[in-house]
Amino acid sequence: MKLSKWRFVALFLLFAVGFLVATNLLLDQPSESLVETDAQQQWKSIVSIILSPIKIILVGPLLPFIKFLHQDPDTPPPFFLLGFAFYWTSLALILHYLFKKIKQGSERGGLEER
Repeated sequence: MKLSKWRFVALFLLFAVGFLVATNLLLDQPSESLVETDAQQQWKSIVSIILSPIKIILVGPLLPFIKFLHQDPDTPPPFFLLGFAFYWTSLALILHYLFKKIKQGSERGGLEER
């Protein structure tokens, strides 16, 4: 199945937002928390530890941006959405490029039989 670049980006943005919403609601973590918190139950702590590498990649580089915007208590939500969308779009484009290169390499005979 061949996915266009913009469809890949749209799916990536959709799943990234869904992942963050689900982890925040399910694990009872604040948005800025990337790893487990002390008040969590045992199973939530384990799931949090397993999912923390993904959350670090999706949110980690944006923490200074989030802290900067939280200085003003009346920051409109579109600023947060624009920051996330810009970062995740660039991340999705990089991943799409890497996946395309990997696929092209395997189609050219990188895994030839001898």
